[in-house]
Amino acid sequence: MLSLCKNGFGGLALFGLLGAQGCRPETDLVQKTGGLTLPHYPARAKSVIFLYMDGGVSQVDSFDPKPRLARENGQDPYRKFKVDATQFNNIGKILKSPWDFKQYGESGMWVSDLFPNIAKCVDDLALVRSMVSDFPEHTNANYFLHTGIGIQGRPSMGAWVNYGLGSENQDLPGYVVLDGGLIPPGGMDNFKNGFLPASYQASILRAGDQPLANINPLEVSPEIQQKKLALARKMDDSLIGKIGHEDQVAAAINNYELAFRMQSAVPELTDLAGESKSTHRLYGTDSPDPHTRGYAAQCLLARRLVERGVRFIELTCPRVAADRWDQHNDLKNGHERNAHAVDQPIAGLLQDLKQRGLLETTLVVFAGEFGRTPFAQGDNGRDHNPSAFSIWMAGGGVRGGTVYGQTDEYGYRVVDKPTTIHDLHATMLHLLGIHHEQLTFRFSGRDIRLTDVAGNVIRDILV
Repeated sequence: MLSLCKNGFGGLALFGLLGAQGCRPETDLVQKTGGLTLPHYPARAKSVIFLYMDGGVSQVDSFDPKPRLARENGQDPYRKFKVDATQFNNIGKILKSPWDFKQYGESGMWVSDLFPNIAKCVDDLALVRSMVSDFPEHTNANYFLHTGIGIQGRPSMGAWVNYGLGSENQDLPGYVVLDGGLIPPGGMDNFKNGFLPASYQASILRAGDQPLANINPLEVSPEIQQKKLALARKMDDSLIGKIGHEDQVAAAINNYELAFRMQSAVPELTDLAGESKSTHRLYGTDSPDPHTRGYAAQCLLARRLVERGVRFIELTCPRVAADRWDQHNDLKNGHERNAHAVDQPIAGLLQDLKQRGLLETTLVVFAGEFGRTPFAQGDNGRDHNPSAFSIWMAGGGVRGGTVYGQTDEYGYRVVDKPTTIHDLHATMLHLLGIHHEQLTFRFSGRDIRLTDVAGNVIRDILV
């Protein structure tokens, strides 16, 4: 009303009083979330850092020790338990873990020698050993992990968070994926907006030189660029009201205006030279392993994004020679290469967030799309296992030093407190102050949400 009356002078005065944050355009979330504004209740976390372990970390070789595998190493699994069909159905013998497990921290949490640095942070971790997935194949399992449904086309969890909460920094997107060099099975649709407006999809950044395509303007002067943007904006504005897709046009306008602002914000964001030598050593950006250096840069950049108010940051795996965590053969070599790349940087990230007071408001999630079998594929690999795997969370309202759920003596199936991907998503949204059943979007005749028609908050791991 103030913007319309008296040529808008009342609106200008109000905008001046509210400031930039108060002038952000309001969405129709109030109507879509049952009359409640977002967040629905006080949030414990402001941001999420999702450490995506592409390929599926073996739970029995990392966070879920099973002494019985050592006792029965080399024996026929068919004589011990019911064996389900696997992805490749090349069933070998029971395979013990090549790594020893030790207890760490005041909590006494068991962690294998794969992760000696993360092991030092166990008192900040809530370990869930009872995760299950609905899909045994990478592409569908990746869609399920990222979007809550095992088919292509739905919004990713980062897009949902961005839709619900937006970014606290108007010069950076609310949802950022850091490119480690590998595109996961299922491709970029793991990070898309689906049926949500395009402005909620992920922006892909690289740590290091040239973090983003077209980050440097091609125009010879800012004035020329501004004139081009003004012309494009005028043309788009003329379409609004003439076609039946006003939201899509508005999203396109928002996207290129954000891209313009990012040309100033991103170079400063990705310039890690100003970080102290001790910080670089903590993360491992000086490591002789190039894959460790690359992942360390991602973790350091994730912390800088959190500091600047970005809501959801996902890190992808580096391109090690072993091809992700998907070791169908040569388990020892492949898992060791992948672990060496991420172990020190992740531990450094947790320690750095904690010492800066950011871990309390940042939810860190470590997860792959499924686990692996306790018996070998062939002689020395492990096949996919959606029936049991481990993840962990830290910070942002999570109770550290907690172990939740249990698998059988072989680490093959969950026997206590089965936890679904929907439960994981519900918990992440809960910690961000969002009731997962009330964050919906009307599409194809119904109100759709990230957790579909399921999901329960894992309250036993929360503070």
